[in-house]
Amino acid sequence: MTYTVAVIGTGAEPEDPGRDGYAMAYHHAAGYENTDGCDLVACADIIFKNAQAFAEAFGLDDDNVFEDYEAMLQAIEPDIVSICVPPAVHDDITIDCIRSGVVEAIHCEKPMADTYGGAKLMTQEADRYGVQLTFNHQRRFSDAVRTAKKLLDGGEIGDLQRVEFSAPVGIFDYGSHSFDLCNYFNDETPGKWVLGQIDYSTENILFGTHNENQAIVHWKYENGVHGIAASDSSGTGGPASAFACHNRLIGTKGVIEVGPQSDDENEVLPPLRIRQDGGDWASVETEDGLHGWEFIDRAIAENVRCLREDETPELCAENALNATELIFATWESSRCRGRVDLPLTIEDNPLRAMLDSGALTPSTGGD
Repeated sequence: MTYTVAVIGTGAEPEDPGRDGYAMAYHHAAGYENTDGCDLVACADIIFKNAQAFAEAFGLDDDNVFEDYEAMLQAIEPDIVSICVPPAVHDDITIDCIRSGVVEAIHCEKPMADTYGGAKLMTQEADRYGVQLTFNHQRRFSDAVRTAKKLLDGGEIGDLQRVEFSAPVGIFDYGSHSFDLCNYFNDETPGKWVLGQIDYSTENILFGTHNENQAIVHWKYENGVHGIAASDSSGTGGPASAFACHNRLIGTKGVIEVGPQSDDENEVLPPLRIRQDGGDWASVETEDGLHGWEFIDRAIAENVRCLREDETPELCAENALNATELIFATWESSRCRGRVDLPLTIEDNPLRAMLDSGALTPSTGGD
């Protein structure tokens, strides 16, 4: 069987990728082209010239290029849709696709949504309509990450006691990956409570959504494992520098570091290393590091395989919601100035609510 695929939110292919765009739609499209049994047939973007450029890049018929994604759904009835629009409209567009009754699977960019209520509703509606909904936490498919998980599961550092991470930019955007990986290493165990604090003194908007400047967060999982992490978008040696590692796994008999960082800018550390029983660090050979567009290919191929074989994908909405809950619980802890017990019951975005109320007043002078 061949699945027809459409992309919503082509964007412009940026010459200089950054906070204004990474051409994610182009990377999704390449992933489908590299996956057997997928036929990319249509696209939609509110800026029609962007959709036309995307269509030209991937050889789509002129009749299958749209400005209105709902018109595209009605005309094309694609089996799979990739959604690569800004986070603020993830939920509305995803839910429209789910309720259209024509789509079998949706692969959406992360973060899930810019409110916790939106993220929950997306998950609920996908389950209600029987649509496979996944989110692009593609770093799970790094060989460094997979190898770290194998070492952990093989007992190389004993029983897992704590997970840690440091995130640049913020816990909403970059931290979406970071929390997701912590949950992956801890077997998707739900959180029990979160205690966090943030600083937002300088406006930090990524893809249309606010992100704090610095954060520190401590959380506990239902199985007793703890998590500690920090973010820092300022690059001034904030709390994230205390962790200095993309993801760290601390066990009863050792430590695994995925993406360790050195204070010495001339020192290049391996993507994966392990220290056992208080010994020296030992590098672990991996096929790749923590960043690579090929991870999206792997994620999409696995999503399609699961769709075909009626299996639950690793990148399913339920797993993404576990990570999203920790993000919004951190902001909620800052808003209420106390520990937040889970499951999280709020519907809004606490960071945005604090901005709207005047509790936070970031300057707009730049980082």
